[in-house]
Amino acid sequence: MPHAAKFFFHGRLNDFLPKLRKNEWLAYNFDGAPAVKDAMEAIGVPHPEIGNILINGAAAGFMHPLQTGVEVEVFPAVCATTSPGKIPTDAELLDPVKFILDVHLGKLAKLLRMAGFDTLYETSYDDKVIAQIARADNRIVLTRDVGLLKHKAIQQGYWLRSQHGNEQLTEVIKRYGLQKAVQPFKRCLVCNGLIRQVEKETVQEQLPPKTKLYFSEFYQCTCCNKVYWKGSHYERMQQFLQQINIE
Repeated sequence: MPHAAKFFFHGRLNDFLPKLRKNEWLAYNFDGAPAVKDAMEAIGVPHPEIGNILINGAAAGFMHPLQTGVEVEVFPAVCATTSPGKIPTDAELLDPVKFILDVHLGKLAKLLRMAGFDTLYETSYDDKVIAQIARADNRIVLTRDVGLLKHKAIQQGYWLRSQHGNEQLTEVIKRYGLQKAVQPFKRCLVCNGLIRQVEKETVQEQLPPKTKLYFSEFYQCTCCNKVYWKGSHYERMQQFLQQINIE
């Protein structure tokens, strides 16, 4: 005979539930004694989005065996810097925060690099590779694929609610409390390498004719050697970062 437990998901964890099952106690039937983590993911909520878990009011971990008749409250992971002292909080994030993105987030990858964040993105990465790199390099996985976040090797990750790059950047900055960490013109938009200032003479052969005439300050990627200067593209970058809502 199957056993039953009740789950209540708080806050934005309801984003993973069907419309008619949000913000209410959910009955979950099971056999044996599955880990709480397995039960929550079977319901549809990936573990990197989860913070604290309470079973009958007592704190519990992901691997706690689920028992019949219990009531499980599940809270979303939140940024400790933006919600001090409140439950739940993320596991301690490394400083600086580093990201790896799935194949569908090319625009967001450029925007994160534009804002100065270490962001890995390659169209050749499949889910297994992303999970392996994230674990080995302590990177946060950003994705629109809920299934990817359920990969057991992924410890920290976030499912983007919006499908639009500008809104996604705002989501990430707010989610991880990165408002004060934005550093424009720090990373290469193409390869994620660090950018350093260089003398004009060292990059002259790579410059368009008008750029040689009107600009004297230049920067170059230390990895792919792409050259940057503070032209109209730089002004647009600054305007964009000022316009997005990251308060």
